[in-house]
Amino acid sequence: MFVIAVLCIVVSGLLHAIWNLFTKKSDNPAVFLWALQWVAIIFYLPWALFALANHPVPFQGWLFLMGGVAAHGGYVLLLSRIYVVGDLSQVYPMMRGVSPLLVPLMGTLFLGERLPLIGWIGVIGIVSGIILIGPLPFGQGNYRRRRLAWQVAGPAFSVGLAITTYTLLDKITLHYVPPVTLNDASNAGNFLALSLVVMRSSGIKSEWHAHWKTIILGGIISPGSYLLFLVALQMAPVAQVAPMREIGTVFGTILGITVLKETQGTRRIVAAGLITGGMILLGILG
Repeated sequence: MFVIAVLCIVVSGLLHAIWNLFTKKSDNPAVFLWALQWVAIIFYLPWALFALANHPVPFQGWLFLMGGVAAHGGYVLLLSRIYVVGDLSQVYPMMRGVSPLLVPLMGTLFLGERLPLIGWIGVIGIVSGIILIGPLPFGQGNYRRRRLAWQVAGPAFSVGLAITTYTLLDKITLHYVPPVTLNDASNAGNFLALSLVVMRSSGIKSEWHAHWKTIILGGIISPGSYLLFLVALQMAPVAQVAPMREIGTVFGTILGITVLKETQGTRRIVAAGLITGGMILLGILG
């Protein structure tokens, strides 16, 4: 069972990195993500309704579901803004680096889960790799680069907090709501949150004409990525599977370097090794 959970996590991380690449390549990230939610909602709605019809949800389940939907909405709003100010290989590892540390801590404190010492060493390895793989807003370099790095770090940390919040809420919600229903409800929340921004934009038509292929593909693989993660959450503790999902930072960095031609260096290779080693410690031994 745990092997299946790990496989789901790896595929989830890859798909997550791919649709974030699509978002970064778009002309208007907010409009792109808004259109993507349309595709996601329509594509998964029949399955979500069928699952809901066969799985009655109690009142407390609806409360947790609404809390998670709100957290997802905040996340996607922040995500639509952060790709305007930073590179994929820059912001992706930074914003994903907060969750691997906070989720195991919160899972231990509030969900009664336990992570052994070797597991925490794995978490530290993952977080260290993510920090190394991203830009360092201190040390050498000119003032402008350091200032831009700090401007990116704040929003990236906010995205990480949103990820932590919805991950914990979704872990609880899965006790009451089927994964596919939870996933599609989150898509609807994302759509409503982005509508507040997109309705004031004049770029909907041009974004669709320029990127309709990646909008459709992203609308399928984005919720598909998170659905695989939700399935893994049902099979293993959140303190284990949430940090393991950050294998996506390796995929995201590789895509940023190879597809978007973003800068690279030896530290990124070392960072990828730290993340992979941390995953092994956490997933197999932790």
